[in-house]
Amino acid sequence: MVEKQTRDAARGPGRPREERVTRAVLDAVLALVAEQGMNALTMDAVAVRAEVSKPAIYRRWPTKQDLIIAAAESRVGPLSIPDLGDFRAELRAVLTARVEVYRTPGMDRLIAEVLSAAADPGAGRSAYQAYINRVMGETGRILERGIVRGDVRSDTDVRAAATMVAAPLVFRLVAEQELPDSHLVESVVELVGRAVGVQH
Repeated sequence: MVEKQTRDAARGPGRPREERVTRAVLDAVLALVAEQGMNALTMDAVAVRAEVSKPAIYRRWPTKQDLIIAAAESRVGPLSIPDLGDFRAELRAVLTARVEVYRTPGMDRLIAEVLSAAADPGAGRSAYQAYINRVMGETGRILERGIVRGDVRSDTDVRAAATMVAAPLVFRLVAEQELPDSHLVESVVELVGRAVGVQH
């Protein structure tokens, strides 16, 4: 019994180590992309940068696409916006949080690579769709909350409106190759507000 306790103490708690490895790997992905571009992103390079073994990476992310999506979600992940009493204020909070992340070095390359998973006919496509559903979930909830509250039109197509909210920032970043900013945030809030907001 004493010997087992000694082994367990030497090994330490499992979860904190798992979390450290995960964080180190995802940080390594983002650093490599920011510094050297997507061509530098190999499992070998990530393992060296994160100071972990390749098997440790593959246990968590079986494919490179899984790893890229996980790295993106570690920065552009689900949000939780409190009820601010106004759907425009809540959309502004979502967009402001996204802009802050999109403006970090390397995010344009990483997001472009994540988007390419949408064209993957295999498992990459389903992983991408699951990621998008998680990322856009809060915008949908904000719009639905607005319908219940009465400041979003009851006939609003929530999915279409959520796309209207998310797409401009990503398009500006990836297609137009410019960093989204607060001016774009205000423009999107205004346009979406006109489209689905209840006019008093």
